[in-house]
Amino acid sequence: MSNTARHLVVVATVVLFMTAANAQSPWDAIKQKIQGMKPGTTVNQLSNDKVIAGLKEALQIGTGNAVAATGHTDGFFKNEAIKILVPEKLRSAGRALRMVGMGGQVDALELGMNRAAEQATPQAKQIFLRAVSNMTIADAKGILTGGDTAATDYFRKQSSAELTATFAPIVHNSMENVGVVRQYNQIMNNRMAAALANDRNFNLDNYVVGKTMDGLFYMLGEEEKKIRKDPAAQVTSLLKEVFGTAAKEKQPAR
Repeated sequence: MSNTARHLVVVATVVLFMTAANAQSPWDAIKQKIQGMKPGTTVNQLSNDKVIAGLKEALQIGTGNAVAATGHTDGFFKNEAIKILVPEKLRSAGRALRMVGMGGQVDALELGMNRAAEQATPQAKQIFLRAVSNMTIADAKGILTGGDTAATDYFRKQSSAELTATFAPIVHNSMENVGVVRQYNQIMNNRMAAALANDRNFNLDNYVVGKTMDGLFYMLGEEEKKIRKDPAAQVTSLLKEVFGTAAKEKQPAR
């Protein structure tokens, strides 16, 4: 290689490294955008993008944790806060049913309902993510400065119809597969369960779907409370900035 050629290679290499050093990666741009605010900055001074980004991040984390806690074997069944019990009218007859040897059917019915819920809840994550994409800046700031479960309440309002439609076939198929419907029909043939059997408005699928949604939103609400109040749960800089600022503004003046 000639000296001229070597010189050109060196120059090209230097230019390449200088260009790479000066270029800003997407990650660097994001980090710059969410760096800490100046002291005294209020929620109203947060940019629209930052508020929406904070809520999206909170939703992704909260939903992921809620689904992880419920969408697996025993996620409902062994969580006393959300465990689905047999319908109340049937519950009152449970002791009598056990006395006549039907305790196994009652237990199987309860277990099957919870298994159906555990299979349905993972489908909620994408539904929540679609809901947040439609959130306006007014919605976002209202949620940010609202109560401890303002975001959960918002998503319950926005997503309940889609969740019901999505959960219903999953719950029905799951209960069919594990024999819940068969167990339920056997119990309903017993005269001690007549009170529930005569309730024409009662639908077992609707009951389990409703309880599944109640349990999921309960767990999502608990996750939201943690993110709002517990610094350890605010696992990213953006959450600390957005929710930390909101928490400070809601503190009463001394």
